[in-house]
Amino acid sequence: MKLTEFKLLSFDCYGTLIDWESGIFNALSPLAIRSGKNLTRDQILEVFGRHESPQQKVTPTALYSDILRRVYDRIAKEWRLDVDEQEREAFGTSVKNWPPFSDSIEALQYFKQFYKLAILSNIDHGEFNYSKEKLGVDFHCVITAQDVGSYKPDPRNFTFLIDTLEVMGVGKGEILHVAESLYHDHVPANAAGLAGSWIHRRHDKEGFGAIHVPEVEATYDFRFISLKQMVESHKKLILEESSNKR
Repeated sequence: MKLTEFKLLSFDCYGTLIDWESGIFNALSPLAIRSGKNLTRDQILEVFGRHESPQQKVTPTALYSDILRRVYDRIAKEWRLDVDEQEREAFGTSVKNWPPFSDSIEALQYFKQFYKLAILSNIDHGEFNYSKEKLGVDFHCVITAQDVGSYKPDPRNFTFLIDTLEVMGVGKGEILHVAESLYHDHVPANAAGLAGSWIHRRHDKEGFGAIHVPEVEATYDFRFISLKQMVESHKKLILEESSNKR
């Protein structure tokens, strides 16, 4: 299997294109400071990871800003803190402040020369528009949890992606799903029969950070520590294939 065999790249957004861990950490820091627990960045992210996915399962049709508000409530309860409404609202609306990774914009611009690009994200269209503006590229297709009525890793999200792209002329075997999260993306993508490229952003860190710990082992077809590395691999392959044709 080679990167050049695919027609479309479907991207997870948050954790893959957008640095959601920095966004979450910054927005949760006021609550964490009030706790007096002297938690590390990864400890704060781990608490978020334990609460986000369970909340999404409880309220699968809620907009992502409401998910964040309810996650804030859950964490405040765990830490035995009163809810600060200003903190809660700032956290719930924090997606607009989450930055892209340093390699995301250039990588998307490069890949758009060779592939159609799609998004499959655990968010809603209103919040995604903030990130789309920062990423600066038009996507062939954008599917959010709002469209499906459930959040990844629910298999319905991947069925929705596959069915939508099939109508648009892209078959399942022509899709490469590109994502950081083993739990949200690669486990259900495996089950749906999609090829996968793991962007292992946390390669130099321990644990899973803001991502819920996967219950089963995930497999993937490619592994890169960044989108920049994936671009470099693709460029090398293009050169090799061009040389072979001469």
